[in-house]
Formats: sequence, C-alpha cells, structure tokens
Amino acid sequence: MATKWNLDPTHSEITFKVKHMMISNVKGNFRTFTAEIEAEDDTFANAKTTATIQTDSVFTNNTDRDNHLKSAEFFNAEVNPTITFESQALNNQISGNLTINGITKPVNLDVEFGGINVDPWGNTKAGFSFEGKINRKDFGLNWNAALEAGGVMVSDDVKVAGELQFVKQA
Repeated sequence: MATKWNLDPTHSEITFKVKHMMISNVKGNFRTFTAEIEAEDDTFANAKTTATIQTDSVFTNNTDRDNHLKSAEFFNAEVNPTITFESQALNNQISGNLTINGITKPVNLDVEFGGINVDPWGNTKAGFSFEGKINRKDFGLNWNAALEAGGVMVSDDVKVAGELQFVKQA
C-alpha cells in the first residue's frame, strides 16, 4: 500500500531565473503551490508525484513585471490558472509532464533526496531539492523584444529550482 506525503508549504519554495537583456538574471518564485507524493517505500524509487502551481502567484519583486507575466503574453493566468507537473518515478532525476499555458511537454529535472527525519512534533518529513532548465517557447511563452545592440530582452531558457519538504501522512 502506497504512503502519501503532502507538501509542507512553509518549508518549500519553487524559484526560477531567466537571463534579462543578455547580461544578468532576473529571479522569481511562485508563492502558492501544492504537491504530493505517493510512494511504496521510503526510497521513493517508484513514487508518483503531482504538483500544482497557481500562475497568478508569480512574484519577481516588481509589480509591473509580475502583471506582465500574468498577462496573455506569458502565463495567461485568467485562462490558465495553474501550472501542473506529474511523474511516475523519482530517482536522481524526475521525468514527467509539465503543463504551462495549456501546453504539456515532457521535462527532466535533477533531484537530490535530502533524507527523512522526524520534527519535534512527531511528524515524519522528507526533503528534496530539484533543478533543471526548460525552454519557455515550448510552452507558448513567446513574448520578446529585440535589443538595439543585438540580442533579445528575455532568453528562451528558464532555470527552475525548488526546495521541497513533505510530511508523511498516517
């Protein structure tokens, strides 16, 4: 029988960064998301993983940029309120289907299992770190602007990362 693990949102984060004007990275995160794992054992080898991110929770510390990211030129948050991820196996890499902007594509992310421990209140927790890179144009996030000196405003590659902590359910 599979054990269910629910995300501990107060000890988790999902971040991204993208090259801006070809010279520096802009970082952001999503403030509202859920995830769960169903695993046969504590190795998580054949674990089923699902995650849902609220697109309107995007935060880059700039209101105008955040509103642009929520608009139809990027996430189209009114039409596509969530980003989802589903996988069937979790090892040193997690492979699954990522849906952004209503478009689903397979992605591979590197995963580091941090281990399992019991908190002071008796909750069994598991920690994971992940990172990878996606091409935003694969998901219809095509907006860009040419720069006078050459290049573009926003790179196609987006680096994604996360620190996730899960609580084992009884």
